[in-house]
Amino acid sequence: MTPNPNVPPSPSSQSAEQDELINASQANNGDASVERSPIPSVTPTSNGRMPDTRFTQDFYRELNAVPSTPSIWVLLLVLAIAISLAGAFINLPWVANMASIVVLILAGRVFWLTLRPIVAELLSPRQQANIVAMIGVVTSVVLLVRYTGLGPWFGEWYSGLNWDAVGATGEVVGALGQILIAVLAVYVAWRQYVISRDLTIQQNLITQQQTIDSYFQGISELVLDAEGLLEDWPQERAIAEGRTAAILSSVDNTGKAKVVRFLSRSRLLSPLKRDRILGRAILDGTGGYEEDRENGVRVIDLGVMMAGADLSQTDLRWTDLSDANLIRARLRNCDLVKTNFVRTILAEADLSGSDVFGAKFFHGSAKTASPRSRTILPNYKTGEHTGAVIENANFAGVQRMTDEQRYYCCAWGGSKTRSTVPGGCEGIPNLLGR
Repeated sequence: MTPNPNVPPSPSSQSAEQDELINASQANNGDASVERSPIPSVTPTSNGRMPDTRFTQDFYRELNAVPSTPSIWVLLLVLAIAISLAGAFINLPWVANMASIVVLILAGRVFWLTLRPIVAELLSPRQQANIVAMIGVVTSVVLLVRYTGLGPWFGEWYSGLNWDAVGATGEVVGALGQILIAVLAVYVAWRQYVISRDLTIQQNLITQQQTIDSYFQGISELVLDAEGLLEDWPQERAIAEGRTAAILSSVDNTGKAKVVRFLSRSRLLSPLKRDRILGRAILDGTGGYEEDRENGVRVIDLGVMMAGADLSQTDLRWTDLSDANLIRARLRNCDLVKTNFVRTILAEADLSGSDVFGAKFFHGSAKTASPRSRTILPNYKTGEHTGAVIENANFAGVQRMTDEQRYYCCAWGGSKTRSTVPGGCEGIPNLLGR
């Protein structure tokens, strides 16, 4: 039966395998009675798994292949040594030389069988190949210099060197080397700083995302509770607003956009119509909640949480930012498609380069709409006092602005805003008067 490679062998099976290796080694050497180097027993590690013993078994298999008692190879080696000594004694150089070559070959074989597993342990095959290649290069260079005309030429060039000039050149090279070492140290330090900075940024992003996920989970638990935020508990709505204000002040522009999109798509920023007894949100009969722009109550009211916020280069499509205070907010190069800015305070806000296609700045018609008022209630049919406050806002380079949007921005933005509206404001009166 084929053993499972993923299951470690039992100690009994390893002992049997070790005995088999010893017997095979003895059979290969032709003498089963000689004493062999024992293969050490293998004990399990602290985690209960057996260690990898393949190298140990290979090492002792190679080691046992070398005879530790006289055998045919040892006898041949002794015979070769005797012949070489006899040739030297009777003054026969050719006999001594031939016997010495045989001694070297036989002794090298015996030593190599012992050293081969040690070399395999210390050096990888690639390292062994590199060492052999280095020896080959050195041998080739020495032979080329010896048996070509390079040797005399190199000797003449070497003898004609001006050692004073060489010493000065060495000092210059040493100084350049120190400069290069300093430059290399600066480069290494800079790379370490860059890597550390990137790791810190990545860790901050991960921590921020974990914080946002925890916020999402907490808000969802409050909303989905049997008597949660969509019911009649003002205290829970206040807690939700406090959590929202805290997280919006601790995340970057991308994190703020994620929070706003989550709240908006969850209908937590929309004014919901509620009954007059329990304050519970009323269903619209189509699977959602009915909105009431005039008297509805929002689950979370952003208020001034986003005042001066940096939301540049973020995705705010289809988000409900109505009645929010975005004074001096930075909305550069944002995706504001279908964003609701009704009654939003955008005074001194920067919307340059953003896509405002379908963004709603007012209700009704552009010619009858006007900015919000603190004292006058809005009229959502005619658009009076339903518009966003856009005085001194920057609309330079906004994309896909419609004619009605352009008319409203020119009419109620003031002179500074009018100078930034794409297409100009020629023919459109300045109803703001300043």
